[in-house]
Amino acid sequence: MLIDVPRGLNGVAVTDTMIGDVLGDEGRFHYRGHDAADLARTRSFEEVWHLVAVGHLPDAAELAAFTARVSAARTVPPTLVGLLEPLARASGPTLGRIRAAVSIAADDLGLRPLLDLTPGERADQALDLAAAMPAIVAALHRASLGEAPVVPDADLGTAGAYLQMVNGKRPTADEARALEQYLSLTIDHGFNASTFTARVVASTGADLADVVGAALGALNGPLHGGAPSRALDALDAIGDPGRAPGVVETWVEAEMAAGRRIMGFGHPVYRAPDPRSGVLREVAESIGGDLVERAVEIERHILEALVRAKPDRPLPSNVEFYAGVVMAGAGLSRSMFTPTFAVSRTIGWCTHAVEQAADGKLIRPSARYVGPDLAR
Repeated sequence: MLIDVPRGLNGVAVTDTMIGDVLGDEGRFHYRGHDAADLARTRSFEEVWHLVAVGHLPDAAELAAFTARVSAARTVPPTLVGLLEPLARASGPTLGRIRAAVSIAADDLGLRPLLDLTPGERADQALDLAAAMPAIVAALHRASLGEAPVVPDADLGTAGAYLQMVNGKRPTADEARALEQYLSLTIDHGFNASTFTARVVASTGADLADVVGAALGALNGPLHGGAPSRALDALDAIGDPGRAPGVVETWVEAEMAAGRRIMGFGHPVYRAPDPRSGVLREVAESIGGDLVERAVEIERHILEALVRAKPDRPLPSNVEFYAGVVMAGAGLSRSMFTPTFAVSRTIGWCTHAVEQAADGKLIRPSARYVGPDLAR
């Protein structure tokens, strides 16, 4: 007997999880009972990673051991090194090249089907892949520029090391902290499209390279992971909001009339303001500069225009609006925005895969057939 559910599975609980939850009506989300916005403001990325992946916030000794383990695993898998240049030259989206790189790296990382692993082995492989992801993404980017991979300074945390591996120079403490807060906010966020995809693949017993590769495919869609750069494109299209009265409102009206989404506003879950947006606005304002000032002013005008256009449908700023501003302020190019999102979200995907593998149930829904009747 089929059960009718809303399109897109909106509001349908498909399984239980202990990893985190999104409280859309309250404008809050958490990792294992800890408010994620507060974590981003007060904790290091490695502390938040430990909480999500291991299950609790680490004490000083646990944090030191975890940080050392992550740092040791933050390397480009050897087999991949010789293939960076041809991969970087390949056509297609950046996430497609990252998917290929993850598949190539699977053997060096010793990834085996989740079905064949013990719980401890699954956790170890999840950490190894998530720790290697910043090095893989950064090395591919540098190869696309004709440059060699960079070995980061040993004293840098994940965010600072990633920036050094991408840009070839040691970031400032402010740049590293800004990116660290962004990464902490994007490790996990409910059963979004890529996370659900990861769990579906994990339910088959596949290995973590398959899990992350499939999740990257979902993330490649512009409605999921591509919005930060598009939100920044919108700021460029609008320009200086003070150059003429109503310029922002005119742009919003034109976009809506053309049936285009206003990237960076509205969310399928949040009805209250997206807490990630609030934290990232704070981070952006701490960076300062012309781009930040324009973003704050344009955000205000867009929100006012959306309230007038859709008074019955709240469309607050979401994480994508300030994400691009923060990543640009930390020294990342727009082409690296979505790959950087993938760096942090790999932790969430792998943690969900481990949880799903422990469940042992294959995800196999049905569809209601509405085509022609069977010929007789």
